[in-house]
Amino acid sequence: MKKTDWSQPLRSRLPQEYFPNMIHFINEVYSNGKIYPEESQIFRAIELTELRDTKVIIVGQDPYPQPGKAQGLAFSYPATFKVNRPDSIVNIQKELADEGFAKTDSDLTAWAEQGVLLLNAVLTVPAFSSNAHAGKIWEPLTDELIKIASDDDRPKVFILWGGFARKKAQLIDADKHLILEAPHPSPLSASRGFFGSKPFSKANEFLIQTGQVPIDWSK
Repeated sequence: MKKTDWSQPLRSRLPQEYFPNMIHFINEVYSNGKIYPEESQIFRAIELTELRDTKVIIVGQDPYPQPGKAQGLAFSYPATFKVNRPDSIVNIQKELADEGFAKTDSDLTAWAEQGVLLLNAVLTVPAFSSNAHAGKIWEPLTDELIKIASDDDRPKVFILWGGFARKKAQLIDADKHLILEAPHPSPLSASRGFFGSKPFSKANEFLIQTGQVPIDWSK
């Protein structure tokens, strides 16, 4: 993990033994099978979006378990990947278009660079085994990241899609921040309230109201 402004608060909040245990877990799983994302991209979300820049937090479950997709950012995968596109990002693009944001590619790196923390609750996954690393090591760290963002003075937008992410609402100060909850953008649930929830325009309205620069969701 590269040093960022998340590092100090994480080390002050998590038990001293957490980080050696985390390193042991990473070394063990990456040496014994195919794990996504690439090891160098495990912490890409907090490396691209430091705390001082974070304006919006989108919480995902875990990385894509198929080859060539996971890149360390929730819901994002490389624009060059054209086969078997994950339906969640396709549905996100449909909602973006409905809100007037014409984003046609699947790489959300430009969002991260604008202050959108694309945080998966579980940061690694074995190939073709979705959520298999849940409950292993990652949740203490990612829960603390959410709490740190919530405790920060600047108002933020937390976007929680689906039951897994919505459980994280209890970690967030709702008096200070805007929490946007909706069904997951997957094909199984998008039509039950994700479509039409307008998270992107609502997020920008809140940012403008709190004196912040809105996100260009079209990038």
